[in-house]
Order: sequence, then C-alpha cells, then structure tokens
Amino acid sequence: MSPLFLFLSFVALLSALGVVLAKNPVHSVLFLILTFFTLSGHYLLLNAQFLAAVNIIVYAGAIMVLFLFVIMFLNLNEETEPHKPALAKFAAAIAGGSLLLILVAAMRNVSPAGYDPASFDSQIGMVDRLGLVLFQQYALPFELASVLLLAAMVGSVMLGKRETGERNF
Repeated sequence: MSPLFLFLSFVALLSALGVVLAKNPVHSVLFLILTFFTLSGHYLLLNAQFLAAVNIIVYAGAIMVLFLFVIMFLNLNEETEPHKPALAKFAAAIAGGSLLLILVAAMRNVSPAGYDPASFDSQIGMVDRLGLVLFQQYALPFELASVLLLAAMVGSVMLGKRETGERNF
C-alpha cells in the first residue's frame, strides 16, 4: 500500500468521526466536506478521474451548500434541542455495536482479488471510455433521464411562478 493511500484513509476516518462527534452542525458539515475530498483522492488513486471530479463538484459543492443552507435556515442550537434520555443513548450504542458486529461477520471470509498485470486495463476510469459506454450502450436511459430532469425543471418553474396579483410576504 502506498503512503498516500494510508494518509488519505487516515484523514477520511478521522474526518468521518468528526462528522459524527462534532457538537456544532456547521463543523460537522465541514468535516463531511473533508471526507468527500479524501474520498476523491481515493478515486484518483484508482484512476477514476471523472468520478473524483463529479464527487467534488456534486457532493462537496452543491450538496454541502444545500446542507449548510438548511442548517442555517433551521437555526439549530442547544437551547431548542430536546434532551435525549439515557435509554435512547444506550439503545443507539447497542444498535451501532450490533451493526458493527454484523459488518465484521459479513466481511470475515472475504478475500480480495489480487493485482493481475496481464488483465489490467489502465483506461477503465477515463472519461472517454465512460462517454462511449454512456452514448452507445446506454443512450436510451440517458435520454430518458434527461427528459425526466427537464420535466422536473419545468414543473418547478411552474410551481414557483406567481399568479397576477399574488403577493409574497
């Protein structure tokens, strides 16, 4: 394993823990952005440049702006948050521990495939290969998804359009 992989994994695990353990929701979102950047670094190590770029643009950019907007809009603070009883915290710890136990049991007999230089293709994650597959084999689903997104945009414009004489408060 390369030192860069180990460093990115270490930072990803620490920032994921920061997402869960941060008391301030804004700090939690910032830790999540750091987690997305480290995952994009892993994608780059796997030679998936397009996936890394989409991860940064879509998740670390647009989705995080939406999360921050909702957090700021809700104005979350400790005074308005209801007190959680000790039984709920205990039940959450039991549920998390049982999930960890199930994951360890499921992954116990997994043997990862080794690297085979004879069958290695360095062009797997490249954008041009993705474009060829997308526009040749999956042209119809791609076009159907674009029509669906167009209908959603037209619907949102129609819902947001004001009628004559209507006032916003």
